[in-house]
Amino acid sequence: MTADAQAAVTAAWRHESPRLIAALTRVTGDVGLAEDLAQDALVAALSQWPHEGIPSNPAAWLMTVAKRRAIDRFRRDAVARREAESMAGDLREDTRSADLTAAVDHIEDDVLRLMFLTCHPVLSPESRAALTLRLLGGLTTTEIANAFLVREKTMGQRISRAKATLTQARVAFEVPQGEEREARLADVMAVIYLIFSEGYAATTGDHWMRPELCLEALRLARLLATLMPDEPEVHGLQALLEIQASRMRARRGPDGEAVLLEQQDRRRWDWLLIRRGLAALDRAEATGRAVGPYVLQAAIAACHARARRAEDTDWVRIAELYDVIAEAYPSPVVEVNRAVAHGRAHGPDAGLRILDAVAGNPALAGTPLPGAVRGDLLSAKGDRAGAATAFGEAAALSRNETERRLLQRRAGEISKTM
Repeated sequence: MTADAQAAVTAAWRHESPRLIAALTRVTGDVGLAEDLAQDALVAALSQWPHEGIPSNPAAWLMTVAKRRAIDRFRRDAVARREAESMAGDLREDTRSADLTAAVDHIEDDVLRLMFLTCHPVLSPESRAALTLRLLGGLTTTEIANAFLVREKTMGQRISRAKATLTQARVAFEVPQGEEREARLADVMAVIYLIFSEGYAATTGDHWMRPELCLEALRLARLLATLMPDEPEVHGLQALLEIQASRMRARRGPDGEAVLLEQQDRRRWDWLLIRRGLAALDRAEATGRAVGPYVLQAAIAACHARARRAEDTDWVRIAELYDVIAEAYPSPVVEVNRAVAHGRAHGPDAGLRILDAVAGNPALAGTPLPGAVRGDLLSAKGDRAGAATAFGEAAALSRNETERRLLQRRAGEISKTM
């Protein structure tokens, strides 16, 4: 197979696999079996498409092949003969049509159901993220393992256990309604945000970012916004990720070192992503419905995006938005970010007062964030010794090598001026 042909099949698989697995899950009622059937169809595509060409409707082609594989499997199981006959009848209907689009009817609803399934609360957050990337992102187990810095065998076991857990719990393949829908939607968005956050600022390892995770999370956020256009928070999540992703090129210096927001060359920001993010934020606000944390965070990101120079940033507005978030969705991390905003808007002492109030919170123990913020605020206040100490302590807590070097560099630069 030529490299071009393999790339075409891979691209088609990445685009179509969520729809294919979703529809097959509806047909079979088993997400594990659905993925196996989809993989069988992929193998067939790898064999046939390079010679026959990519079909005009890849999704329908893959669905037809997968259904045939399903019929073969069910026929081998005497208990499921009725299911085989029913599916065979469906397949005959599909193949009689000149356009095989009918093979994937209701497909967008199926993708939404699959998204809720992979993010079911019966799974741990780590398992939700892995399964979502596997079934909706189309990533291989190896790619997911590399992204989260675990062994391939470990990640494979995690994904297998997640699918088994869903089967054993007999989780329904449906979009929940009412209060359960709101709660589960929050789970779905949290998983997408978790994937993006791990890509944007890697927790461990040598790399400052893992762009492939950011791109997959962004794709999932766009998909969710398409599937649920009346939900303001869904558009807020997309807006937040679009704007954050726009800075990725500027977050690295020439030697790969980390570059903080205020030092970034804003000419390197992706202004197409910024425009898409601002448009998504407009859509969220246009729904006329109550907004939540993602819309508010997107509004903060928009303040940064609209400032062509760091000194033009509307920190007063950002501080006000963080006050709203802190009141509605209180957390220690929000308070640390609020300290940054108030420090910029109202002076370092205002930020330090907020930071001191959460300094002993156990949720922040072992993380470099409070120390890094304290160092920044003390530096702005002119307390060089205190700032150097704070940056040094933060560096000692960081598990990411690039972040550690950044904090050590800031501590060293301040020490030289003392």
